[in-house]
Amino acid sequence: MITPLRLFLTFLSFLLLHYSSVIMGNSGSNSLSDSDSTWEGEECCEVMAKVSMQLPWSAQRDANAARDMQNYRYMWRITQSDDVPDDELDNDKVWPNLQFYQNKIPFSPDGICIDEFHLHWFGDYDKLEHVHCYIQWLFPTHEKAVNTFDELSPEVFKLFCRDKEVMKRLLTSYKLMLDFYGIELISEETGEVKRAVNWKERFANLNRNSHNNHRITRILKSMGLMGFPHYQAPLVQFFLVETLVTGTLPQVKQSALDYFIFAVVDKAKRRELIKFALLYFEPKEKFVWCPKEIKNQFLKEVKQAQEECLGNAK
Repeated sequence: MITPLRLFLTFLSFLLLHYSSVIMGNSGSNSLSDSDSTWEGEECCEVMAKVSMQLPWSAQRDANAARDMQNYRYMWRITQSDDVPDDELDNDKVWPNLQFYQNKIPFSPDGICIDEFHLHWFGDYDKLEHVHCYIQWLFPTHEKAVNTFDELSPEVFKLFCRDKEVMKRLLTSYKLMLDFYGIELISEETGEVKRAVNWKERFANLNRNSHNNHRITRILKSMGLMGFPHYQAPLVQFFLVETLVTGTLPQVKQSALDYFIFAVVDKAKRRELIKFALLYFEPKEKFVWCPKEIKNQFLKEVKQAQEECLGNAK
């Protein structure tokens, strides 16, 4: 139980850490990367998650989104630190989600096995849009879902990741959904993506049907948990370009800022994505996805870089 005293002490500790990091950042290098991202609550427990929602910089953020993504990153760290050796994993235990990806059982309620799904549903945009139960089977996470079995544990994520055929099928599922969204995977090594040939048609569908934003969030979470965390940042970068730079996906913009960025488990890449978003977001004073001190420091760096470029050009 969280007592008022415990909440106050945690809040006080958080403020001390936050402001000490700002002071340290100002006393040394001006590089934004030198500032500790304590504002994200990365190293915190559930109590800290509640406290961080009270800080002034987060007053305009979607508190539910911030808490959801923080909890996800916390669970991701648990899966990475799980110390169960591979030879002690319970191979005999029945994991329906894993069996589905092993092509042993169909997903419910449609009764289709994974290989058949890939064969017949790839490019069937109408079915992919209007049927909703498949996405939880294709991209399992640690969360309880309506159409699947219990949420997955660190143990089952390990079983997923060590099965090469399962990982190949997961990659096919990823390509299938990217195609549905008008995106093409151009590097299986880095996760780099680009617009597909039919991007205009598919982007129009994304702008019409906002429930796909929830699907994309799930996909990003699952790819992080299932052994493809390096695929997260390239996809998020793609959506930031299309929402903030080209403006082709206005109905995805809020989800990209509230959810997609904060699904990226690599902290350094997540910081870079936040900086990229700030660079193109307007008006700057309404950017609420990082503390004011961090925002001002980064904008100062940008201004200095621009002045240096102008000076070199003369």
